[in-house]
Amino acid sequence: MEELVDRCAGIDVGQAEVVVCVRVPDRVTGRPAELIETYGTTTPDLMELRDWMAGLGVTHVVMESTGVYWKPVYYLLEDDFVVMLVHVKHVPGRKTDTIDAVWLAQLLAHGLLSASFVPPKPIRELRDLTRYRKALINERAASANRVHKGSLLGSTGGSNTSLVEQS
Repeated sequence: MEELVDRCAGIDVGQAEVVVCVRVPDRVTGRPAELIETYGTTTPDLMELRDWMAGLGVTHVVMESTGVYWKPVYYLLEDDFVVMLVHVKHVPGRKTDTIDAVWLAQLLAHGLLSASFVPPKPIRELRDLTRYRKALINERAASANRVHKGSLLGSTGGSNTSLVEQS
């Protein structure tokens, strides 16, 4: 089967580490060589991973959407590579992290994966701001309710627990 991407990487993302398989042409035979490395999930480790892949001329990267662990890896790599996120159910059948990374890289090289939708960075930032605004509005409403409840207790002869009158 023909390879569509000759310099690619498959990444198995875990909570504490990422296992990476990079497929690049062998210098002697020209056939695909698979280089496997393991990195931590801290930002310096992921930056080292990014630099290693860039040094090998990797152009495309694929990873599974495992919980939320994929997000820091994806966000760090998206500016330097064509990054593809795939759903775990679309890539069945592996047992270990290394085999998973190798399998992902092989499927990517042959164009056999379909990407999950990840909103572009500006849309993600807008969504974050919208969620933050909603949280602030909810907090404002909760605070107003606490103040209102405290003033009602004070006017009916009940014990007033408002912070204003406790001082």
